[in-house]
Amino acid sequence: MRLCWRGWKAALLVFVVAGLQSRSQATSCTTQGELQPQDRNALTAIGGRLAMAVAAQDYGTLQAALLPAEAGDWTGIHDSVELGGPLVKGGQMQLENLYLLDASTLAAPADTQFFCSNASGSLTVTMNMRSLPAGKYAVVLADAAGAPLGGQLGLVLAWDTTGSTAAWKLAGLTVRQGIFDGHDGVWYWTRARELAKGDQPWSAFFSYEAARYLLVPVDFLSSPNLEKLGQEQAQIKGSPQEAFPYSLQDGDRTWKIDAVRIDASLRQPDLAVVYESTGVTDPAAVRTEASAVLSALLKAQPGLRQNFHGLWAVAMKDGKRNPVIELPMGQIP
Repeated sequence: MRLCWRGWKAALLVFVVAGLQSRSQATSCTTQGELQPQDRNALTAIGGRLAMAVAAQDYGTLQAALLPAEAGDWTGIHDSVELGGPLVKGGQMQLENLYLLDASTLAAPADTQFFCSNASGSLTVTMNMRSLPAGKYAVVLADAAGAPLGGQLGLVLAWDTTGSTAAWKLAGLTVRQGIFDGHDGVWYWTRARELAKGDQPWSAFFSYEAARYLLVPVDFLSSPNLEKLGQEQAQIKGSPQEAFPYSLQDGDRTWKIDAVRIDASLRQPDLAVVYESTGVTDPAAVRTEASAVLSALLKAQPGLRQNFHGLWAVAMKDGKRNPVIELPMGQIP
C-alpha cells in the first residue's frame, strides 16, 4: 500500500469528521473532536513527533517508525522528505487535523470509501483509498506555519499488531507546497474566476488546476468546495480539456500537443507540455524542436505567458515521454 498525503488549508476546507459508516457499513471515520482522549493523545504524540522529524530531516526517527510492510518503499519516503525540506523551511510545524479510519472488517484488500460528515450532516468529505487492507488507519495533517513556500504535510499511519507491542506506524507521507510566488490556492481560485470572465479559457482552466494543487492533499479526498471548483472549471467555454489532441500550425509544420498539466517540480507555477516529437536525437535539434513547440503554443494561447512562470517541454515518441527543458516565459520566443 502506497499512500501519499499533504495538508489541507483549513481556511477553505473544513474537516470536521464525525463517525460515519460507508454504504457497506464496513468502514468508519472519526474526527479528532470525537476521538477518545487516549486515541487523540496517542495520535497527537506520534503525528507531532513524525512531523518534526520531517522538518528536521531526521531519517532515523522516520525509518524506525516505518510500518514493516512498507519497508520496501523507504527510498521513496526518504526522497519525499528530502525534496520537501525547502518547502517547510522557515516555518513551524503544527498539527491541523487528525482522523481515525476503521476498515478492520474488510474481508480482503479493496478500494475503500470513507464518508466523513460533521455532526449535523451539512458537510461531507469523502476519502477514497485504493486496495486498502483490513485494519485501522489514521490521517494526520500538518503545515509549516510561516514557511515562505507554505509547506504542508500529510501522514498516513497504520495500527501495527505484528510486533510485541501494538503501535501506530508510518504507512506513507508526502510534503507539498501550498504557495506559488506568494499566492495560495484561494488566490488562484479567485484569479481563475477573473480569467474565465475575461475570456481567457486556457489561463482560467490551469489557474483552477493550480488552485486544486495547492489546496488538495491527495487525489482521493473530495469535498463540497472541491466539487464547486470542479463545476466552475467544467463550465469554461473553449477550455483546453476539449482541445486535445491540439494541433498547432508553425509555418509548413504542424505540431501535435497531447496534454498540458501543472508542474511544480521547480516550485513554480509551470505548465508541462507533452508533444509528439519528430524523433530527432541530436541534443541541439531536440532543444530547437522543444523551443519551437513551446513558442507555437504561446502564439496560439498568449494569455498563458502572463499567468504562469514557464513551460516544460516533454517530448513523446513511441509511447515514451522524455522531459527536454524548462524555459521561463521570457526565454520563449
